[in-house]
Amino acid sequence: MTKELLEIYKNKKWEIRKRLDEFKSVINLSDEKLFVELAFCILTPQSKATTSWNAIQALDRNNLLLSGTEKEILPFLQAIRFGETKSKRIVTNRKLFIENGKLKIKDKLSNMDAHELRGWLVENIDGYGMKEASHFIRNVGLSDNKLAILDRHILRNLKELGVIDDMPKSLTKKKYLEIEEKMKGFSRKIGVMMDELDLLLFFKETGMIFK
Repeated sequence: MTKELLEIYKNKKWEIRKRLDEFKSVINLSDEKLFVELAFCILTPQSKATTSWNAIQALDRNNLLLSGTEKEILPFLQAIRFGETKSKRIVTNRKLFIENGKLKIKDKLSNMDAHELRGWLVENIDGYGMKEASHFIRNVGLSDNKLAILDRHILRNLKELGVIDDMPKSLTKKKYLEIEEKMKGFSRKIGVMMDELDLLLFFKETGMIFK
Protein backbone atom coordinates (compact mmCIF):
# COMPACT_ATOMS: atom_id res chain seq x y z
CA MET A 1 0.00 0.00 0.00
CA THR A 2 2.79 2.44 0.89
CA LYS A 3 4.70 1.45 -2.21
CA GLU A 4 1.64 2.19 -4.34
CA LEU A 5 1.22 5.56 -2.62
CA LEU A 6 4.83 6.52 -3.27
CA GLU A 7 4.46 5.57 -6.93
CA ILE A 8 1.48 7.92 -7.20
CA TYR A 9 3.51 10.61 -5.44
CA LYS A 10 6.34 10.18 -7.92
CA ASN A 11 3.93 10.77 -10.81
CA LYS A 12 1.95 13.60 -9.20
CA LYS A 13 4.60 15.36 -7.10
CA TRP A 14 4.97 18.42 -9.31
CA GLU A 15 1.22 18.91 -9.69
CA ILE A 16 0.84 18.68 -5.92
CA ARG A 17 3.64 21.15 -5.30
CA LYS A 18 2.22 23.54 -7.87
CA ARG A 19 -1.13 23.43 -6.07
CA LEU A 20 0.53 24.14 -2.73
CA ASP A 21 2.37 27.09 -4.26
CA GLU A 22 -1.02 28.43 -5.38
CA PHE A 23 -2.30 28.11 -1.81
CA LYS A 24 0.71 30.02 -0.49
CA SER A 25 -0.08 32.95 -2.78
CA VAL A 26 -3.62 33.35 -1.39
CA ILE A 27 -2.50 35.13 1.79
CA ASN A 28 -1.11 37.93 -0.39
CA LEU A 29 -4.48 38.48 -2.08
CA SER A 30 -7.28 40.73 -0.87
CA ASP A 31 -9.25 40.24 2.34
CA GLU A 32 -12.23 39.48 0.13
CA LYS A 33 -10.40 36.54 -1.47
CA LEU A 34 -9.47 35.26 1.98
CA PHE A 35 -13.13 35.33 2.95
CA VAL A 36 -13.93 33.25 -0.13
CA GLU A 37 -11.65 30.53 1.28
CA LEU A 38 -13.04 30.93 4.79
CA ALA A 39 -16.61 30.58 3.54
CA PHE A 40 -15.70 27.56 1.41
CA CYS A 41 -14.57 25.71 4.52
CA ILE A 42 -17.86 26.59 6.23
CA LEU A 43 -19.70 24.65 3.52
CA THR A 44 -17.51 21.54 3.30
CA PRO A 45 -18.69 19.54 6.36
CA GLN A 46 -20.85 16.66 5.03
CA SER A 47 -20.78 18.12 1.50
CA LYS A 48 -18.39 17.43 -1.36
CA ALA A 49 -15.52 19.88 -1.79
CA THR A 50 -16.35 20.41 -5.47
CA THR A 51 -20.02 21.08 -4.71
CA SER A 52 -19.06 23.50 -1.94
CA TRP A 53 -16.61 25.35 -4.17
CA ASN A 54 -19.16 25.67 -6.97
CA ALA A 55 -21.64 27.20 -4.52
CA ILE A 56 -19.06 29.69 -3.22
CA GLN A 57 -18.03 30.67 -6.74
CA ALA A 58 -21.67 31.25 -7.70
CA LEU A 59 -22.21 33.44 -4.64
CA ASP A 60 -19.06 35.39 -5.43
CA ARG A 61 -20.05 35.92 -9.07
CA ASN A 62 -23.42 37.26 -7.96
CA ASN A 63 -21.83 39.63 -5.41
CA LEU A 64 -23.67 37.92 -2.56
CA LEU A 65 -20.83 36.34 -0.61
CA LEU A 66 -19.69 39.68 0.80
CA SER A 67 -23.02 41.46 1.06
CA GLY A 68 -25.90 39.00 0.70
CA THR A 69 -28.42 38.29 3.44
CA GLU A 70 -29.13 34.79 4.70
CA LYS A 71 -32.24 34.62 2.48
CA GLU A 72 -30.29 35.78 -0.58
CA ILE A 73 -27.49 33.27 0.03
CA LEU A 74 -29.69 30.24 0.80
CA PRO A 75 -30.89 29.51 -2.80
CA PHE A 76 -27.26 29.00 -3.84
CA LEU A 77 -26.81 26.33 -1.17
CA GLN A 78 -29.49 23.91 -2.33
CA ALA A 79 -26.88 21.21 -3.04
CA ILE A 80 -25.21 21.79 0.34
CA ARG A 81 -26.25 19.83 3.42
CA PHE A 82 -27.68 22.04 6.17
CA GLY A 83 -27.75 24.97 3.77
CA GLU A 84 -29.93 27.11 6.01
CA THR A 85 -27.53 26.80 8.94
CA LYS A 86 -24.52 27.42 6.72
CA SER A 87 -26.05 30.51 5.10
CA LYS A 88 -26.45 31.96 8.59
CA ARG A 89 -22.85 31.07 9.40
CA ILE A 90 -21.53 32.86 6.33
CA VAL A 91 -23.30 36.06 7.42
CA THR A 92 -22.30 35.67 11.09
CA ASN A 93 -18.65 35.08 10.29
CA ARG A 94 -18.57 37.90 7.76
CA LYS A 95 -19.69 40.32 10.48
CA LEU A 96 -16.82 39.14 12.68
CA PHE A 97 -14.31 40.59 10.23
CA ILE A 98 -16.06 43.89 9.46
CA GLU A 99 -14.29 46.94 10.89
CA ASN A 100 -15.47 50.45 10.03
CA GLY A 101 -17.50 49.03 7.17
CA LYS A 102 -14.57 47.15 5.63
CA LEU A 103 -13.63 43.48 5.62
CA LYS A 104 -10.38 42.90 7.50
CA ILE A 105 -9.14 39.33 7.80
CA LYS A 106 -5.36 39.55 7.40
CA ASP A 107 -4.99 41.59 10.59
CA LYS A 108 -6.79 38.87 12.53
CA LEU A 109 -4.56 36.12 11.12
CA SER A 110 -1.21 37.81 11.61
CA ASN A 111 1.30 37.07 14.37
CA MET A 112 0.09 33.53 15.04
CA ASP A 113 1.72 30.26 14.07
CA ALA A 114 -0.35 27.47 12.52
CA HIS A 115 -1.39 25.87 15.81
CA GLU A 116 -2.27 29.17 17.47
CA LEU A 117 -4.27 30.24 14.42
CA ARG A 118 -6.17 26.96 14.38
CA GLY A 119 -7.09 27.40 18.01
CA TRP A 120 -8.30 30.95 17.35
CA LEU A 121 -10.39 29.87 14.37
CA VAL A 122 -12.03 26.99 16.27
CA GLU A 123 -12.85 29.37 19.10
CA ASN A 124 -14.16 32.23 16.98
CA ILE A 125 -15.52 30.95 13.64
CA ASP A 126 -19.06 29.61 13.79
CA GLY A 127 -19.04 26.19 12.14
CA TYR A 128 -15.31 25.53 12.38
CA GLY A 129 -13.90 22.51 14.15
CA MET A 130 -10.32 21.24 13.98
CA LYS A 131 -10.75 19.90 10.45
CA GLU A 132 -12.33 23.02 8.98
CA ALA A 133 -9.79 25.32 10.64
CA SER A 134 -6.90 23.16 9.42
CA HIS A 135 -8.40 23.12 5.92
CA PHE A 136 -8.68 26.91 5.77
CA ILE A 137 -5.15 27.42 7.08
CA ARG A 138 -3.76 25.04 4.45
CA ASN A 139 -5.78 26.69 1.69
CA VAL A 140 -4.29 30.10 2.47
CA GLY A 141 -0.75 28.72 2.68
CA LEU A 142 -0.19 29.11 6.43
CA SER A 143 -0.09 25.49 7.61
CA ASP A 144 3.71 25.14 7.33
CA ASN A 145 3.30 21.34 7.06
CA LYS A 146 2.13 21.19 10.69
CA LEU A 147 -1.57 20.38 10.38
CA ALA A 148 -3.69 17.45 9.22
CA ILE A 149 -7.08 17.81 7.52
CA LEU A 150 -8.77 14.70 8.88
CA ASP A 151 -11.77 14.21 6.64
CA ARG A 152 -13.25 10.82 5.80
CA HIS A 153 -11.01 10.41 2.73
CA ILE A 154 -7.84 10.93 4.74
CA LEU A 155 -8.95 8.81 7.69
CA ARG A 156 -9.96 5.91 5.43
CA ASN A 157 -6.54 5.95 3.77
CA LEU A 158 -4.69 6.25 7.07
CA LYS A 159 -6.48 3.10 8.22
CA GLU A 160 -5.64 1.25 4.99
CA LEU A 161 -2.00 2.29 5.37
CA GLY A 162 -1.90 1.02 8.95
CA VAL A 163 -1.28 4.48 10.40
CA ILE A 164 -4.42 4.16 12.54
CA ASP A 165 -6.14 0.97 13.67
CA ASP A 166 -9.75 2.00 13.13
CA MET A 167 -11.89 4.78 11.71
CA PRO A 168 -12.81 6.91 14.75
CA LYS A 169 -16.53 7.11 15.51
CA SER A 170 -16.06 10.70 16.60
CA LEU A 171 -13.17 13.15 16.56
CA THR A 172 -12.65 14.92 19.86
CA LYS A 173 -9.83 17.45 19.98
CA LYS A 174 -7.71 14.90 21.86
CA LYS A 175 -8.36 12.18 19.27
CA TYR A 176 -7.75 14.61 16.39
CA LEU A 177 -4.36 15.61 17.77
CA GLU A 178 -3.47 11.96 18.42
CA ILE A 179 -4.17 10.98 14.81
CA GLU A 180 -2.45 14.12 13.54
CA GLU A 181 0.75 13.07 15.35
CA LYS A 182 0.53 9.59 13.83
CA MET A 183 0.13 11.14 10.38
CA LYS A 184 3.18 13.34 11.01
CA GLY A 185 5.19 10.27 11.93
CA PHE A 186 4.09 8.50 8.75
CA SER A 187 4.91 11.64 6.75
CA ARG A 188 8.47 11.66 8.10
CA LYS A 189 8.82 7.92 7.55
CA ILE A 190 7.98 8.03 3.83
CA GLY A 191 9.57 11.42 3.12
CA VAL A 192 6.43 13.20 1.96
CA MET A 193 5.62 16.51 3.65
CA MET A 194 2.32 16.80 5.51
CA ASP A 195 0.67 19.23 3.11
CA GLU A 196 1.76 17.09 0.17
CA LEU A 197 0.53 13.94 1.90
CA ASP A 198 -2.92 15.42 2.40
CA LEU A 199 -3.32 16.23 -1.30
CA LEU A 200 -1.75 12.91 -2.26
CA LEU A 201 -4.23 10.89 -0.17
CA PHE A 202 -7.12 13.01 -1.43
CA PHE A 203 -6.00 12.36 -5.00
CA LYS A 204 -5.68 8.63 -4.35
CA GLU A 205 -9.25 8.59 -3.03
CA THR A 206 -10.94 10.93 -5.52
CA GLY A 207 -8.64 11.24 -8.55
CA MET A 208 -8.44 15.01 -8.02
CA ILE A 209 -5.84 17.45 -6.75
CA PHE A 210 -8.28 20.00 -5.49
CA LYS A 211 -8.67 22.13 -2.36
